[in-house]
Amino acid sequence: MSGIYSIPVYGLKEQQYTFDFEIGKEFFELFEDSEISEGSLVITVRADKRSTHIDLNIKVAGDVLVPCDRCLALFSLHVEGSYRLLVKFGREFDDSDPEIITLPADEQVLELSQFFYEYILLSLPIKKTHPDGRDGKSLCDPEMIKKLEEHLISEIDEADPRWNELKKLMNN
Repeated sequence: MSGIYSIPVYGLKEQQYTFDFEIGKEFFELFEDSEISEGSLVITVRADKRSTHIDLNIKVAGDVLVPCDRCLALFSLHVEGSYRLLVKFGREFDDSDPEIITLPADEQVLELSQFFYEYILLSLPIKKTHPDGRDGKSLCDPEMIKKLEEHLISEIDEADPRWNELKKLMNN
């Protein structure tokens, strides 16, 4: 991807380092079919360099623009999360373990954009819906909610009469 979202690893002394990254719309454009269209986040990476590895503590915080799971309208959602990544040095690159990667010993930089993207996605809640307003009502698109209610089937028996036969089997 881009070197904008990378940290130097070659020649670092054994000590702690802090790297800050600003994530915006251009970041999400790097990933095809992203459910996040844009955002404004800060990712802070604390790197604890040791002789055999680097221990990365990564904090994600900010707002992303995502579609509502209920009405499909885009809305701003605040996300936060903390993650840990251990970077070991070895002969060849290996990222088969999601928490430990092996980086070739002669590598100059560690590209973190894919990790940042995955951590942002992990920070999203399972259900992404508009919050309720001050009056306690949903801020979802009222026209979409009206259409959903028109197509809502209240009783499963009305939806498919085969359920009646299955209920008979359960009662025997």
